[in-house]
Amino acid sequence: MINSKAIIWDYNGTLLDDLSIGLESINQLLSKRKLPLLTAESYRDVFGFPVKNYYETIGFDFEKENWAVTAKEFISLYTSLLPKSKIFPEAIQLLSHFSAAGKQQFILSAMEQNMLNQSTNAENISSFFSEISGIDNIYASSKIENGKKMIQNHQLNPKDICLLGDTVHDFEVAQTLGCECILIAAGHQSITKLQATGCPKVVSHLNDIIKN
Repeated sequence: MINSKAIIWDYNGTLLDDLSIGLESINQLLSKRKLPLLTAESYRDVFGFPVKNYYETIGFDFEKENWAVTAKEFISLYTSLLPKSKIFPEAIQLLSHFSAAGKQQFILSAMEQNMLNQSTNAENISSFFSEISGIDNIYASSKIENGKKMIQNHQLNPKDICLLGDTVHDFEVAQTLGCECILIAAGHQSITKLQATGCPKVVSHLNDIIKN
């Protein structure tokens, strides 16, 4: 399925199976505010970027509370739960397969850089990547600018890149960068939402990439 010379991986929901801790964290915030809780299914239907907009969709009112404070509250909960999340079992197989095939691999993530470094080190996967790129804040903003820098710094040809991700934003990033994209519906957004992007390659699990 992938003939590209380089692979850009999203991290959360693509390599790291963190849906459960993301859901647990946001539900703690919702419960505290007496707002309706989310199920895994409803979460995957409403989650999106920018993250602030998603919060507003599920009931947060940032005219009454401070977005920055709320984001820090979430990250504090998420960080405390992060050790419970592991990478998808088939991820190592794919990383090893691509490495053996001589493909250059990168991570382009909306996770804060230090947290991303700690997580990839804890999972013993850092050595697979030429660069592990996170963001310099906790607000899960757009990855597009970091993606452009990555391509420039490593002198990559966008036509030689395949981006693997689990959200609509990953497809938006791939379109902006001009590279191929495969969306995997095992993370933070439903397959219906991913298919609605028009992305030509949407699969249910990482295993589907291995099989093809």
